[in-house]
Amino acid sequence: MTKRAGVIGHPVGHSISPAVYGAAFKAAGIDATYEAWDTPPETLEGRVNALRGSDFLGANVTIPHKVAIKDFLDAMSDRATRSGAVNTVVHDGEKLTGDNTDVAGFARSLREDAGFDAAGKRAMLLGSGGAARAVALALVEAGASVVYIVGRQPKKIERVVLDLKPLTPAGTTITWAYWGDGSYLKMLRGEANLVVNCTPVGMMGTSGAGQSPVPAELMQPEALFFDLVYNPVETPFVAAAKSRGAKAISGMGMLVYQAAETFKLWTGQDASTNVMFDAAKAGLGA
Repeated sequence: MTKRAGVIGHPVGHSISPAVYGAAFKAAGIDATYEAWDTPPETLEGRVNALRGSDFLGANVTIPHKVAIKDFLDAMSDRATRSGAVNTVVHDGEKLTGDNTDVAGFARSLREDAGFDAAGKRAMLLGSGGAARAVALALVEAGASVVYIVGRQPKKIERVVLDLKPLTPAGTTITWAYWGDGSYLKMLRGEANLVVNCTPVGMMGTSGAGQSPVPAELMQPEALFFDLVYNPVETPFVAAAKSRGAKAISGMGMLVYQAAETFKLWTGQDASTNVMFDAAKAGLGA
């Protein structure tokens, strides 16, 4: 029986995950397909329940469902519970289990693609959704000295900080600020060693396409700028940082590494990240 998997989000037209997983399934000799399932919020429960069919491996979860989907699952992994977000659903017998491979995917890309050690560093996160939760947890686990979360919805940002604060060890401070206020500007202009865009701003096929969440003039060349957005290949955020002489990387590495983690959860096999990278680059026309 051909197995099925896919990505649940809204919108998902920009996703190259079908190409990435399709190549990985083929390389591993696994009879499976991968689809993009555009899922408005009001249809999320129905989409999740459909995954209970015996032919499903599970699903990836992207904007805007990484937090809301928890209500429709049977169990949560430790990583998903700790981060408070789900990016992977695993069909496990008769259960649907939520997991979070974004945490490991981001940590690996930060280490291997950017060559950045977060221990003792000051990190600034833009956004307060499910992706920001995973990144914040990865930075807490890496021993960052400050994890500073910025957004436009104070209650939502505060909730993220309150959820993660009990997980922070001695020597790590997690805090938040409103986008654009004085402390935000102070952090951005000279205190942050790492700035991570966890918003969809700049993503192809969205209303924020062609835009950077941070103006180039506020970017300091000493900091590393990491954009979770991977489509287009060079996002406006990455291009703006590079124009200031700063090091910047896109989210392609994180996409591939978290996908490899998910692949193993679904199949029990290791995925070829080389095959996945080639498929991702081809999918973006790179």
